Amino acid sequence: MLQPLIRKNDKKAKTIIFTFSAIVFAAVILLSRVKLEVNLGFDVHLFATTNAIINSCVAVLLIIALVAVKIKNYKLHKNIMMTAMFLSVLFLLSYICHHLFAGETRFGDTNLDGVISETERSALGSSRMIYYIILGTHIPLAGIILPFILFSAYRGLTGEFDKHKKLVRITWPIWFYVAVTGVIVYWMISPYYS
Repeated sequence: MLQPLIRKNDKKAKTIIFTFSAIVFAAVILLSRVKLEVNLGFDVHLFATTNAIINSCVAVLLIIALVAVKIKNYKLHKNIMMTAMFLSVLFLLSYICHHLFAGETRFGDTNLDGVISETERSALGSSRMIYYIILGTHIPLAGIILPFILFSAYRGLTGEFDKHKKLVRITWPIWFYVAVTGVIVYWMISPYYS
């Protein structure tokens, strides 16, 4: 096992984790309702592509980290998980930028007028229902996973490996699901970017 990297202070950790999670949640909610009309000099949907790439990398890293811990390579596991967390911070920044500069995209809006006509709706068939089922699970899970990720990291970094392992049994599959469905959502919505 690894030596603890930080000293245990549950009260301080809870305050920091819950405050940070609340700020991130509020920022995502509030900033998703704002669109800035700014010419960045490049296609703003590059942020969405970046998000899909980051989510793909995080999903792969989560699998590698799982394998690393199973073969008891704890140092590799820690380094991979810290990388996944760093990439998730980059994802968050890119996600906010995409919503700030691109605004809302409507699934199935082939003529890009912001309205889904009956013709567009019927052309989608079952893909519309599939998209909304995936999106409807992805969004709430993405919204609640952050404090679980941070508490999991905290338990690992303080050397509380039994608590870390117990928490990760919940955190890992949800984080993995959010990363994978993020890529699927991008793949399904990207044809409708204007």
